[in-house]
This record gives sequence, structure tokens and C-alpha cells, in this order.
Amino acid sequence: MRLRMESFVKGLQSRIVADIESIDGKQFSRTTWQRKEGGEGITCVLQDGNVFEKAGVGISIVYGQLPKAAVEQMRHDRGKDISADGPVPFFAAGISLVMHPHNPNAPTVHMNYRYFEIENPDGSPRLAWFGGGSDLTPSYLFEEDAIHFHQVIKDGCEKYDKKYYSTFKQWCDKYFYIKHRGESRGIGGIFFDDLDDKPTEELFSFIKEMGNRFSQSYIPIVKKRMNMKFTEEMKEWQQIRRGRYVEFNLVCDRGTKFGLQTPGARIEAILMTLPLTARWEYMYTPKVNSTEADLEEVLKNPRDWIPLD
Repeated sequence: MRLRMESFVKGLQSRIVADIESIDGKQFSRTTWQRKEGGEGITCVLQDGNVFEKAGVGISIVYGQLPKAAVEQMRHDRGKDISADGPVPFFAAGISLVMHPHNPNAPTVHMNYRYFEIENPDGSPRLAWFGGGSDLTPSYLFEEDAIHFHQVIKDGCEKYDKKYYSTFKQWCDKYFYIKHRGESRGIGGIFFDDLDDKPTEELFSFIKEMGNRFSQSYIPIVKKRMNMKFTEEMKEWQQIRRGRYVEFNLVCDRGTKFGLQTPGARIEAILMTLPLTARWEYMYTPKVNSTEADLEEVLKNPRDWIPLD
């Protein structure tokens, strides 16, 4: 499974990079890196493109020893019954991406799928699970885009379990929530962790299905919005929304915290998801009955964009 997940994320990264380059017209820079504690990765980043202000697609295949602090956070956050007086051997392989378009009418998107093992001393898996998801973060709300994004994801989930979409959609709404702001980061998607409720082969097929659906879920939206007209005021609102995106990633996101606690972590890869620019305007409040206020209402009261069944 380790080798197959590694092969899958590398292939998916190449396909998504090619899809985004065909839209933007500019190529990603590609950095390969080695982790002295064990493992490697490939980070592809496009900055100041024609369509995307910043887009990043990274894969990592890492292994070694998790320090006790990381084990404690994993047990606290994810509920795994992991006991350790010292470091614990682990393996992890995954893909993570974020796309931040220039045009404020085009939404930011995030996707992450990963496989994780806690190992026995002989290297065999003691615990293994999958995690990940994908979610959409618009600055301006187009309901047809939200419906399209969620429908593509739901169709993939229902190939494997009729309960997956409903469960993972609600999990996403709960997870991507900025508590100190009282609002969601975006209009959701799916999110899950500790997924080990089916045979590993079936779960791996599910992960591949969802990863392969990324371009179908996002590219039609960005193509529709990337050339729309916008004003300087709209751009400022986009920057404020990106500030909230930064707040979530640095203050709330468990993945960021876990990554920073992992020995030999590549900081540039972990923080790749942050936008190139953002804005924090003191005491900003959108105008009443404005399109900005409409988005804020949805962020404070998450909606079901398609039936949960």
C-alpha cells in the first residue's frame, strides 16, 4: 500500500499540474527535496501566473520516528489509541494543493488526500488509515458553482458508501470553522480523518476516485469565472477573505500544527497553501444587503447545497 499510494499521488500531481498549466499558460516551478530523517517530496508552485496568483501542488512520502509531542497531539486530535513513552515509527504519503486565482469571482480551492501508518518495531503496520477531503472558498458566491462542486464530490462518495457524503460534508463544515470569527472558512466540501471502516483496498479505491475528481470539480468553475470583470473594491474584499484563510491555516488547522511538530519538516512545503497576498483591515464590515454580506451570511450559517439523503 505504501508504494501504491506513493505512485498514485505522484501521478495525480503530474495530471493536476498539467491541467492548471493549460489554463494559466505559465509553468509551475518544481522542487524535489529529501528529508534526512527519511523520505522525499515534490513541491510544484506557480506564482504570479496569468490566472492564478498562487497555486501549489505538493506530494510527500515521509517516514521515521514521531516524537512524543506529535504522538500526543495525534491521540488528542484524532482519537487513535496510541500509547508511547518515546518516539513511534511512522509512514505517511499524501498530496496537498491550494489554488488562489487573481480574479475575485473565481474561488480558492483546497484538496488533500493522505495515507498514514503507525508501525510495529519490525516495520509492519500497527495502525493504518486514510484522511483528506476537498473544499471551496469563494470571495463572491455563485450558487451554481457551489452546487456543481458538491455534486461532483457527492457522486464520487456514493460509489462507495451512501453515508459518506452526508457524514463528510458535515465534518467539513465543523472542521473548517474559524472559532474566533464565528464563521466557516468557505462553503465546504468534504473532510474526513481516521478512515478505516472498510477493507484497505476499498478505501484506497475511494481515495483514488476522489483525487481523480479534482479537475472535474474545480476547473469548469475557474474557467467560467477567470475572465469576469471586477473592481478594485472587489479585489480588496478578496484580500480580506484571504486574511481569514491565513488565520484558519495558522491558528486552527491541525495539519499545519502536526507538520510543524514533525522532525525534519520542510516549512516551505507546509506553508505553500498560504496566499501570496492578504489583507487585514481594522473593524471591516461589509455593506448591508451587499454581495459581500451575502457571502458572510452563508459563512456564518452553512448550507446544504445539494440534498444530503
